[in-house]
Amino acid sequence: MKKTAITVAMITMNEEKAVGKVIGDIRHFAPDAEILVVDSSKDRTPEIASALGARVIRQFPPKGYGPAMEAALRSASGDVVVTLDCDDTYPADQISIMTNMVLVEGWDLVDGSRLKNKPRAMPWLNYLANAGFALLASILFGKWITDLHSGMRAYRKTMIDSLKVQAQGPALPVELLLRPLRNGSKVRFHFITYSIRIGTTTMRPLESAWWTLKRILRVRFLG
Repeated sequence: MKKTAITVAMITMNEEKAVGKVIGDIRHFAPDAEILVVDSSKDRTPEIASALGARVIRQFPPKGYGPAMEAALRSASGDVVVTLDCDDTYPADQISIMTNMVLVEGWDLVDGSRLKNKPRAMPWLNYLANAGFALLASILFGKWITDLHSGMRAYRKTMIDSLKVQAQGPALPVELLLRPLRNGSKVRFHFITYSIRIGTTTMRPLESAWWTLKRILRVRFLG
């Protein structure tokens, strides 16, 4: 397979209302990027994505977000892997900017932080939980961390290839951020806008909160 500079990777489950717009935005702002979709949908999401030129990997029956994201990151062909949620919440115009921070400025991971201020699209309970966990992680890891759960990041592929994570279970983005920090990788936080989603969320807040705490403590104290 021909090597590309950028892979934009998305995890999808029943996103047929949003996937066409999101892929269109990616094509507009990063026309040369490989678009990779790991899909566990029952609707027409994979057919729409494939028809629009995305490389679709089916993971059905669903194995959960973590294994799907790990498959996307490991299967990407780009030198940089940019992750997006396929619900139109993240700004596609930042793909090239964040990619350049990796390829030109030398960062290993650029986190698209949503939390410069409280986003209008984020409920207060979610915002307070996100901000609280970020503060806890900042104290434990000795670095100002602003957002543990962002679905938009730019990863250097060689870093991902060497990274060992526990993919099973919710809140994998927490470990995908904290483990590189613990390993000494160069991590930067880049503030982005966060918009109202298209479609219905599948997140389970209490389960996500428990796994967030579990991952923070495990990476910090168990290695």
